[in-house]
Amino acid sequence: MKIVDVSCIIINYNTAKYTIDCINSIVSNTEETFSYEILVIDNASTETDYRELNNFIIEKNNKRVKLIRSKQNVGFGAGNMIGVQNCSPCKYYAFINNDTLQVSNNCLQHLKNFMDTTPDAGVCSPQMLDEHKNFRVTIDHFSTLQREIFRRAFLEFLFPKTYLKRKKTYQNPTKVHYVQGSFMFVDAVSFNNVGGFDTNLFLYYEESDISLRLLKMKKKYTYLIPSLEYIHYKSKSINRNIDIKIEQKISLLYYINKHHGWFHHKILLVYYSIRYFFTSIVKPKYWKLFLTFLVGAPLSKSIKFNQPIIEFENANRNKQYA
Repeated sequence: MKIVDVSCIIINYNTAKYTIDCINSIVSNTEETFSYEILVIDNASTETDYRELNNFIIEKNNKRVKLIRSKQNVGFGAGNMIGVQNCSPCKYYAFINNDTLQVSNNCLQHLKNFMDTTPDAGVCSPQMLDEHKNFRVTIDHFSTLQREIFRRAFLEFLFPKTYLKRKKTYQNPTKVHYVQGSFMFVDAVSFNNVGGFDTNLFLYYEESDISLRLLKMKKKYTYLIPSLEYIHYKSKSINRNIDIKIEQKISLLYYINKHHGWFHHKILLVYYSIRYFFTSIVKPKYWKLFLTFLVGAPLSKSIKFNQPIIEFENANRNKQYA
């Protein structure tokens, strides 16, 4: 099996047009001589969407690009882990959202060079921009009981060394808590050694969780590389509704319990129960969220367990299955 420097892993879910643009932007901004591959994991998209993506890959006939289709939408972390399990042996993983575009020329090479020369780096990321190439917040703080109750801005004001300003423009490579999961360039050996993404999380907090585990277990830090940039259209495959809000809170409480223990988990659960009880009086759509907190917001309430397993139509020569 061939060995590559970088395996780019992209998840597609009913947004083939964005995925196609993402692939094109990677190929056009990466030198032909650079050692990389692109794995696209289709997370049980509709047959129409999948065919559009599959036909594009067949037409391009780029041997670097491989498409793998999952029979179930397994979410962000598990979808990326399908890519990890099917990629070539590599030095780095680049987990890239399909609704992104490369802006900096030879971005993958520059990220590799940074990681090669920074032994304590486990993860790095370019600066994120919006579709108009304006600054977009790329870094964030690890979730804690304090952050959720007192909020980010207050903690940034009180403890600026621990809680770096998220909305600040940085000039040099900077150690941060974690970067957005839309573009994560990760040391493969360290990632593999800590077990990769936590697949209990269907959506949200996967990037925070992996960065914190790399820091705790391997003393590997996360860096923002502001001299490199990419565009993120932001969550084009997610229909933001109350169910997605519930999913976010379920993931948060799981993360808090995992990293900070039972006591912090229970305090936060009580806090949110009280907060959303009063919110639901004014905004009835939040009643469903309040009821989720009332029963403890367990992982069993995750939309992960409502994803059907689909049967595919006749296979063609380019299909591979997870």
